[in-house]
Amino acid sequence: MCGIIGILSETPVAPRLVDALKRLEYRGYDSAGIATLVNGHIDRRRAEGKLVNLEARLASEPLAGDVGIGHTRWATHGRPNETNAHPHATARVALVHNGIIENFRELREELEARGHRFETETDSEVVAHLVTDFLDRQMTPKEAAAATLKRLEGAFALAMIFTGEHDLMIGARRGSPLAVGHGDGEMFLGSDAIALAPYTNRICYLEEGDWVAVSRGDAVIHDADDRPVTRPVKQTTLSGALIGKGDHRHFMLKEIHEQPGVIGDTLTTYVNPLTRSVTLPDLPFDLASVGKVTAVACGTAYLAAMVAKYWLEQTARLPVEIDVASEFRYREAPMPKDGVALFVSQSGETADTLAALRYARSQGQRIVSVVNVPESSIARDSDVVLQTLAGPEIGVASTKAFTTQLTVLAVFAIACARARGEITAEREAQLVTALTEIPARIADVLAHAGAIEAMAEKVAEARDVLYLGRGTAYPLALEGALKLKEISYIHAEGYAAGEMKHGPIALIDETVPVIVLAPRDAVFDKTVSNVQEVMARGGKVILFSDASGVAAVGGGATADLALPTVDPFVAPILYALPVQLLAYYTAVLKGTDVDQPRNLAKSVTVE
Repeated sequence: MCGIIGILSETPVAPRLVDALKRLEYRGYDSAGIATLVNGHIDRRRAEGKLVNLEARLASEPLAGDVGIGHTRWATHGRPNETNAHPHATARVALVHNGIIENFRELREELEARGHRFETETDSEVVAHLVTDFLDRQMTPKEAAAATLKRLEGAFALAMIFTGEHDLMIGARRGSPLAVGHGDGEMFLGSDAIALAPYTNRICYLEEGDWVAVSRGDAVIHDADDRPVTRPVKQTTLSGALIGKGDHRHFMLKEIHEQPGVIGDTLTTYVNPLTRSVTLPDLPFDLASVGKVTAVACGTAYLAAMVAKYWLEQTARLPVEIDVASEFRYREAPMPKDGVALFVSQSGETADTLAALRYARSQGQRIVSVVNVPESSIARDSDVVLQTLAGPEIGVASTKAFTTQLTVLAVFAIACARARGEITAEREAQLVTALTEIPARIADVLAHAGAIEAMAEKVAEARDVLYLGRGTAYPLALEGALKLKEISYIHAEGYAAGEMKHGPIALIDETVPVIVLAPRDAVFDKTVSNVQEVMARGGKVILFSDASGVAAVGGGATADLALPTVDPFVAPILYALPVQLLAYYTAVLKGTDVDQPRNLAKSVTVE
């Protein structure tokens, strides 16, 4: 979850860039850097590690300039060294970047054929060279930036400065947040309004697809079609929660909208975009030697682990047992000598999960944890930590923590499959490509949130709601029901769709909404059959599928939404979005406390 800052001022900006990066350091501290214009030329200071290393570099090599950009990042594949640190630059442009450029390989090959030479394997550097290529064709910086954005595929936020342009900074967002700060005779860009808090209380949030040309006196915003548009400038209370929520009503909605960015950041930690392969941290054991995985977690994290069971068994052909942490250690389950115990927790402090980990350790298991807090108790007690890069999650109902957990677990499954010889390098590349496309596809879903908000009106009237799915959509049905219960207080249950005829179908009538998650996968036709059973009994079906899936079901659904078509392997990550949004909008209509629902806490640190 990298952090971006940009400042246009009349005074030297380097100290303030670093100061802003300190407030963004929670987003990443593997490396940091700033770039400014000094007498019209780009100059940079970068350092691996935490910001104190960059500060030390600047103390010995000060950086002048009244326009500049800064970045703090999580490491991508490879060593988090100075070469890979942002800002990336050519002789004509410097930029900082959050997110993933899906088509960077094709762009890189195209640019190399035209004589461009690259220093890194990152996707970010490709953007700098593409802008430079357009500048070399006599385009203005604004024209070059607009042309570049039209060539990029993926989800990202960008901030750029240009050689010789002391009164220009360009920002852009597609799936990853970016805010414009309006000061007195100076202007700012920031991936997080927290970074801008000391400098201005007038914030404008770019909308999806927007790009902005910032000068000291103004910010001219364009939409994705390059048409000038106006976005509201909001007065914020600098130290209040409103800044943390950005322009969203609740933290939960803000965190839902952060998912393209944090999933992209998480992927860049584990995926080599050039080779389209997966790289895990150094392991103290051989994945090929693992005979069984025991997955343990609580709540939403348990449902992420449940999806991982499908992935590991289907793709890696690796047996998986899964249990809720509060039950696992009391079963005193025998555990194999060649086993790995996999623990999933947002906080890394969940008491039941930590106790289960210690039982597994006593049984000689190798411990792998998926956590969002690397200094947590679970992380410290693990042999291998696979960190999610969700950043702070304030809303009690897990959203971005869940999808980043799924992202890491998908990467782990691919790594296991490759180590065990169950997939080829070609299939690994296909799966990695599918994963790197997910941030942009999630952004597409967010752009249609209004359709899901309309569906919520039907759900808010109900006393009982059923969620159905098969295969990897079954855990998502459970997650949808859990989300609805947590924040709207409506009774909801998730079922494997094939189990409807074994009892739950007795509940179906015209008052019970039935939410169906039906990606076009190997069990899609079976799911459709179950949906027909529900509709034949007067059930009000709300269908989430892709366009061909919606067409296959026909017009019997009360409401439907065609989601983007994705590889079935990554469908659980995408299909998390509609169930989150449906629960959110239903809770808003019910007037409940969305961010702090009754009786619940963010981190459960007692049994």
